[in-house]
Amino acid sequence: MSGIDNAYQIAKARFAEIGVDTDAAITAMAKLPISVHCWQGDDVAGFEKQAGDLTGGIQATGNYPGKARTADELRSDLDTAFKLIPGPKRLNLHASYLEADHKVERNEIKPEHYANWVKWAKKQKIGLDFNPTYFSHPLSNDGTLTHTNKKIRQFWIDHGKACRKVSEYFGKELGTASVMNIWLPDGMKDITVDKFGPRQRLLESLDEIISEKINPKYHIDAVESKLFGIGLESYTAGSNEFYLAYATSRKTALCLDAGHFHPTEVISDKISAVMPFVEHLLLHVSRPVRWDSDHVVLFDDETQNIASEIVRNNLFNRVHIGLDFFDASINRIAAWVIGTRNMKKCLLKALLEPTAKLKKMEHDRDFTSRLALLEEQKSLPWQAVWDKYCQQNEAPIGSAWLDVVRQYEKTVLSQR
Repeated sequence: MSGIDNAYQIAKARFAEIGVDTDAAITAMAKLPISVHCWQGDDVAGFEKQAGDLTGGIQATGNYPGKARTADELRSDLDTAFKLIPGPKRLNLHASYLEADHKVERNEIKPEHYANWVKWAKKQKIGLDFNPTYFSHPLSNDGTLTHTNKKIRQFWIDHGKACRKVSEYFGKELGTASVMNIWLPDGMKDITVDKFGPRQRLLESLDEIISEKINPKYHIDAVESKLFGIGLESYTAGSNEFYLAYATSRKTALCLDAGHFHPTEVISDKISAVMPFVEHLLLHVSRPVRWDSDHVVLFDDETQNIASEIVRNNLFNRVHIGLDFFDASINRIAAWVIGTRNMKKCLLKALLEPTAKLKKMEHDRDFTSRLALLEEQKSLPWQAVWDKYCQQNEAPIGSAWLDVVRQYEKTVLSQR
């Protein structure tokens, strides 16, 4: 028996003492895929012929060598990252990552422009999620779905409609619903007099975009709020209140991004607040540092709290977990691996909690026992269960994955 197996058997016995089945926890991880974001691999640039500078509060910082320049390079980088991340995964794709031998305007994108991504996803045996790209475009500088110019607004409405057909195509081809998240940076830098007008136009635009009914077996609409962005410090049309009301009234999914709120707010506390009113919740797990700076996800308290809320409330089939960070100051593949493994560690650790026992203590108002057990379980050997999970999924244990990344950097990334 290996050291990993020995450690796991000890951990299994320790957790059994508090009523937790570690084998069941590992099995339950199969129900919690993580949607890995494609844009970490190329600094959100995309592969459009007309791609321009990032706009609307989106900013990738750093110039670490070796970023992906083509879709094939990006898929190769993802192949490497996915081998180092245990368990089920998905890929979250932006519309700007289309492939065509000519310029394709965003209101004219079609499923065929993403056929290579579907082919790759089938090989990986994963699902794809999707996002309209309402930034980094000549017609996005002064707003998109809120624009006062009807023709420009219609351009972006048509983009949204086209994206829904792509998303539906993903769902049909891959046998798992594609969650399509709508986020746009529309807002104002300074004092805004007319706040109602843009929101009324946004409401009407969104209604037109989702007017065609699509089977949720293939496609799920989601809307995402934001507090502010660079150049949009004073007003954002798509606020939390706006999108919460929209999601509940239009029966769409709601997206909560960990970096899109006030620095003192956390989305873990919002999960149970919105779930009674929305059928599906999309999470963008990120790490804000003073603002929505999209740092690599850590194995920290908030990530753990997010995971615990999902597990404690049995939201496996209603919450969709995605990542959203883009750090160009470090090896981009390592960023994917670190962030995704951390999210999975938190999910597994949440599954190792004696939730039923803790809830009974709380129900009986035995807060002393509740606090004692919450604290004592922190020192239980959950790491041994994580190592076993990695072993079962043929993923590197400990920091061994870094050697693979460094070798790939030497042989592939350094040649770009």
